[in-house]
Amino acid sequence: MATLGIVKQRDPDLCALRLRTVGGDLTTEQLRTIIAVAEGYGEGQVHISTRQGMEIHGVDKTRAEAAIAELAAGGVTMGAGGNRVRLVCACPGNTWCRYGVINTKDLAAALDEEHFASEAPYKVKMNVTGCANNCGKARENDIGLMGVVVPVWNKSKCTDCGQCLPVCPTGAITKVGDDYVRDDSLCVNCAACTTLCPPGAWEQAETGIRVLAGGTMGKKPRLATVVADQLKPAEALALVRKILAVYRAEGQPKERLGHMMDRLGFEEFTRRVAAEG
Repeated sequence: MATLGIVKQRDPDLCALRLRTVGGDLTTEQLRTIIAVAEGYGEGQVHISTRQGMEIHGVDKTRAEAAIAELAAGGVTMGAGGNRVRLVCACPGNTWCRYGVINTKDLAAALDEEHFASEAPYKVKMNVTGCANNCGKARENDIGLMGVVVPVWNKSKCTDCGQCLPVCPTGAITKVGDDYVRDDSLCVNCAACTTLCPPGAWEQAETGIRVLAGGTMGKKPRLATVVADQLKPAEALALVRKILAVYRAEGQPKERLGHMMDRLGFEEFTRRVAAEG
């Protein structure tokens, strides 16, 4: 029996089928297939996981292969478990969210195509979030990609409404004389000012991707650490490749990426990442 995407249940005769999504998206055709399989092989319901996946519970183990074949015929593939790269999550990004800085869907698809279900010392969870609002929880995943923006004030557009002062979540914007000034040390590059400034005086001088590594919300919680900032998509994807290479080379069995980073020390970890070809 194929094991990818088959999860044990309390009842030893039953299993759950873990389904693969990319960035939380499914077509209506895929949804119809999932409904049909859930009704024909499972309990007539579908569980939506905390990481944008779907699971069909209560499937008789002897019928699992037939259910998987029916799912595949409808364009639905199986998710991953065990010591592998799990499904890649993503928020909507700039496809429709006004705060989105980057195309999260394309990045999630690229990460999925290259890394999904590949083996690692322990499970690896990835998330792509469109801005520093972090709706996708990039900081809580082993590898996170976050859209960031460097705002700049255009005095010629400013109507002196002062609305940028209260909308900045960190108080990074202040008024000095007739000018509005951004404090780099306080700015979290979140796109609030560039999105909500009524006359558009706060403009996006630069957008990019922040790469974070080492997050986990398991038994030993750890927030991800920023590894690099303001990268282009190709650069971010290349960095993820290097981070995973170091993890596979240095990670101990059942050791999450972040805990390996703590064991090595961040300086040594980044040195080894940089040394990757």
